[in-house]
Amino acid sequence: MTIAIQQKSRKKSPDNLADRRRAAYERAQRIRTGEGGLRSRYQDATSRDPKPVGYYVIAAVSIILVLFGLVMVMSSSSIVSFNRGDSAWKLFRRQAFYAGVGAFGMVSAYKLKLDILHKFARIGPFIGLGLMSLAWMPGLGVEVNGARAWIQLFDQRFQPSEFMKLFIVIAGADLLSRRTNQMHDWRLTMKPFGIVVGLGAGLSMIQSDFGSCAVMLGIGFVILFLAGAPLLPMTAVAVGGAALGTIAVLVKPDKFVRITSFFDIYGNRGHETYQVYQSLISLSNGGITGTGIGAGTGKWGYVPLAHSDFIFATLAEEMGFLGVIGLIALFTFLIYFGFQAALSCRTTFGRLLAGGIAGWFLIQICVNIGGVTGVIPVTGLTLPFISFGGSSLIVSMVSAGLLMNVARRPR
Repeated sequence: MTIAIQQKSRKKSPDNLADRRRAAYERAQRIRTGEGGLRSRYQDATSRDPKPVGYYVIAAVSIILVLFGLVMVMSSSSIVSFNRGDSAWKLFRRQAFYAGVGAFGMVSAYKLKLDILHKFARIGPFIGLGLMSLAWMPGLGVEVNGARAWIQLFDQRFQPSEFMKLFIVIAGADLLSRRTNQMHDWRLTMKPFGIVVGLGAGLSMIQSDFGSCAVMLGIGFVILFLAGAPLLPMTAVAVGGAALGTIAVLVKPDKFVRITSFFDIYGNRGHETYQVYQSLISLSNGGITGTGIGAGTGKWGYVPLAHSDFIFATLAEEMGFLGVIGLIALFTFLIYFGFQAALSCRTTFGRLLAGGIAGWFLIQICVNIGGVTGVIPVTGLTLPFISFGGSSLIVSMVSAGLLMNVARRPR
């Protein structure tokens, strides 16, 4: 009887209850920290840490832009396909296929460990330069709109310079993040990175793809600025690049005429500035609310490349000023939160990667819209996420996936 009473009192002892609760808490903590092989520390941290608002904004805006672009490609490309004797849905179906490939690439880039990019960064520029060089190979390279910067495989065309832009961002982020303490020595930082940028931009210039050349130079400048490179050498390089670009334009009569005719769009509307002049007419036809999806007139042969480089004119005509404001707002959110992800990232590589991609989007969007609206000369660049083209869409979506990767949690 005495023994039973003692056992009963022992079970009700507060000390024993506290010990059991403490042991249970410690077991739960070991499970949460990944001990015992239940999950890795990386997976646990990923699932437990809340994702910042920027991650959701970048993901949502990217998806909306892709859908936005599919709608506009469907509207603007139907006439082009019909005039070629094809199905009115041909180019739209092709763009939808590109969007599917891009979605796979975006998810893969989002889930990719950024450490793997360090290894790829060493060979990426060589792959890009090799692909760009294939544009001169007979039977493989083709000339489109005066620029021999395309590769054709069967009935598919690819523009390697679009991939080279992303390779430059990755290579620059890797190189400069490893040499942060040597940033004052331009021979160890600016020189090797400048060679990569210069080779890519130089090939684009030789191929008469001046738009891609300008964007690559802009990407290099943005990454060097974010890395903290000295401003004086950067300014000297920028002045030298501008001088070389001017010389390249002067030695190519067609490019020189395009620059000079830009200053008198109305006077040259019958020849060199016909495309821009018709684009401005489409912009004015749009008004506040637009003519409606599919009801635009510029795509009926008046605005050349209304489904690709000049798709912004089609969008402005059919969706009006409100549609333009909505599109610019989406781009602004994407770029702002891209830079925000760069600023909040604790690693130099992630900061330069996100900042380089955001800067690249900013430059290319401004150059495309500026050319369509007659603010700057036409350069032949696509509008990211919106214009027809597999290379541009896939690379843009993969880049958005990398932005999401950096933004999903501060590192």
